Amino acid sequence: MTEEAKVKKQAFGENFALYNVDNIDGIKGIPDDSVHFCIYSPPFSSMYCYNNSPRDLGNSNNDEEFYTHFIFLVKELYRVMMPGRDMSVHCMDLPKSKERDGIIGLKDFSGMLIRIMEDAGFVYHAKVCIWKNPVTAMQRTKAMGLLWKQLKKDSSYSRQGIPDYIITFRKPGLNPEPITHKPEDYPVDKWQQIASPVWMDINQSNTLQRESAREETDERHIAPLQLEVIERCIELWSNPGDIVLDPFVGIGSSVYQALLMGRRGIGFELKDSYYQQAVLNCKRAESDAKAPQVGLDAWIGEKKAQTKLEV
Repeated sequence: MTEEAKVKKQAFGENFALYNVDNIDGIKGIPDDSVHFCIYSPPFSSMYCYNNSPRDLGNSNNDEEFYTHFIFLVKELYRVMMPGRDMSVHCMDLPKSKERDGIIGLKDFSGMLIRIMEDAGFVYHAKVCIWKNPVTAMQRTKAMGLLWKQLKKDSSYSRQGIPDYIITFRKPGLNPEPITHKPEDYPVDKWQQIASPVWMDINQSNTLQRESAREETDERHIAPLQLEVIERCIELWSNPGDIVLDPFVGIGSSVYQALLMGRRGIGFELKDSYYQQAVLNCKRAESDAKAPQVGLDAWIGEKKAQTKLEV
């Protein structure tokens, strides 16, 4: 095993375990059928690059290379997920440009992810569209298709804004630990809101503070997933005390929210500065959590007994 494949750093709380390691190496230490819920935002093919490591999925030269790399992780995710349980993936379709792709259009990244997951054995379970303000997107990206002046020039190039998606997959099998909800905690009007195929009410700025994790060499900004999106998924698809895994933990948004909701969290992060910020965020969440502490001691002991990763 190369030096980079080893765990560089690790941090444990009473209810979380974070590892500064490539996720394909780190996940090999997780026991089979042990994760209750998984939620993550993978690199969007070659659109974002977070560091220069060849282990960074964002360093893929093309979609085929991304697929080849990503499938190694997806197969491991299939192994560690409990039967009958769910995995939610945040993504968006990607803009094509003349400079990079030779044509202006959109790339069906969400469809690519669905094919990858189904090839690994997952069942395509659900998809929710998250509305984003096209004016904000136009101001940030200056995309030709969103510009008002393009309507006057040639509206054949005009298009709608690109939403986010949460695509959820289920591992086949009978769920050994049913997820139950009390009517007073999950009233019917709340369920009708969550069951909608389009979430119009997500505050795009409701994310963990992220500037402290940036480095001067970062090629592009990081965009953590909104906490309310994570909260809705965790509440719907997990029980208190369940283990929530994020193989691309970044600055810790999913584990942070899981801890606040009385779950346990596991995360892997390759980039050192993001990992350090994730540890700080998760320690803060654990100290703020009002739910009873359930502990990860037994799980960590089992993990250490089965893994060959070294610190």
